[in-house]
Formats: sequence, C-alpha cells, structure tokens
Amino acid sequence: MIEYVSSTVEHIRRELGKIIVGQDEPIEQILVALLAEGHALIEGVPGTAKTLTVKTLSRIINANFGRIQFTPDLMPSDITGTNVFNVATSTFNLRPGPIFTDLLLADEINRTPPKTQAALLEAMEERQVTIDGELHRLSSIFTVLATENPIEYEGTYPLPEAQLDRFMLKILLDYPQEEQERQVVANWEIFSRSATRMRSLVAVAKWSPRAWSRACNTTPSTSCGELERIRSFIMARVRALRWRCCFVRKRWLQFAVVTSPHLTTCAMLRVQCCDIV
Repeated sequence: MIEYVSSTVEHIRRELGKIIVGQDEPIEQILVALLAEGHALIEGVPGTAKTLTVKTLSRIINANFGRIQFTPDLMPSDITGTNVFNVATSTFNLRPGPIFTDLLLADEINRTPPKTQAALLEAMEERQVTIDGELHRLSSIFTVLATENPIEYEGTYPLPEAQLDRFMLKILLDYPQEEQERQVVANWEIFSRSATRMRSLVAVAKWSPRAWSRACNTTPSTSCGELERIRSFIMARVRALRWRCCFVRKRWLQFAVVTSPHLTTCAMLRVQCCDIV
C-alpha cells in the first residue's frame, strides 16, 4: 500500500511538472492536503499558475473541477445551490451549485462578505451541505483550494479565525527563478506556434490569408540568437519592475507590480507577430 501511494504521488508530481514550472514545493503541499483529506489556502500574486495548478491536478487524478470567483455580491445560494419550483410537476427540484464537485477552487475568497464565506464552513468540515433543511452529501474527496491576492487588501474581507481553522495548510506561491521562468516562456512559445493557437490569433487580429500562410508554413526570419537576446532583455526588464517603492501619503509602501510570466510571453509574441506580418 505504501509503495502504491508513493508511486502514485510521484506520477502526479511528474505530470504536474510538465505543465507547472518552478512550483515544486507548493505542489507537494497541495498533494499533502489532498491525501490528508484537508483543505489549503493558496496565497500568491496574479500569474503564478494558481488556477492552472488546480485544474491540471483535477485532470490528472480524473476528478471533477469546479471554480467560484468570489465577488462582493456573491450569495450563499450561489455556492450551495437552491431549490427551484418546477411548474410542470408542481414540485421543488434542487439546482446544485458549484460546491458539488471534487476539487473546488475558491478564487479570491477574501473578496466576498463573511456571510458568503460561511457557506463553505459545513462543507469543509463535514463534506455535506444543508439546503432548505435537507442534507446533501458531497464527494468523498471534496477538497477546497482557496486563493488570496496578497498585494491588494482594499475592499476585502479577512477570513475569520473559525474559517481559517478549516484550512490545513497555507501555501505561498512566489515568482519562479530566472531559469525556471525561461522554461515557462519557452514552453509557451512552443504552444504559440501550434496551428490552433495561430488560428485563434488570426481570428482576433484579422490577418490576411498570406500572413496566415507565412505564419504556419515558415519560421520567423529573426535568428535564434536575436530571439534569445530579445527574450533576455524582456525578462530582465520584467523582473526588475516587479518590486518598487512609492511614496504615498508620506509613507513608503512596497507593492508588487503585476508583471507575471504572462507579460514576458505576450511581449515575445508581439516580437514574433511583428516579424511574421
């Protein structure tokens, strides 16, 4: 049994590593929470693959994936579901909410009022929800992976201690190292050259058929050395802009400029598109 669990975990980590680069420790902590039947609170700036990690994990283990974007106007019934009156049968039928899943991503959970946050308490503790006095069981592997944005707290509702106690781990996601970020950009560039990706770009940019043919059948005239220098320059500028200090109301506040790896890849795509068209 121990050998089976070990080999299964190693397989999941290996498959996740093909998509998620530079987040080995957070991935291990997420697997710990999943195997221990707990829940995890993930904190990280935008663009650090929080949603992609959870979605990829659900595909690997063949589990149902649900996502809730928490907003100030979100109601508890939007999470748990509600009973809807059926005129044809004159009965109430349950319309289940997104909580009826295996892996639930609670995105930016601190942006909704405590009343809505409390809708998760029963589900996280007992893996069940009560709707109009009727008990409904959830999946046996039901796991909540909630996210928080650490760079902006205006208009947020900090989680109360009673709800923080429901989370087994608080996982911190940071930007990848420089070499790991290079790998992220390289992986994205390979994907961006696929026919599906280029076809979607043509639909948006309304390229001419001639430009589309050149994009699919030829390689950019920019040499590999030039692309590498451009890539290095863009990455250096992006990484340098991530942390800055600004003087606001006579106080120095350190804040993160949201320059995720996506910005680097978008800049590289712009270079390649200019070279193609």
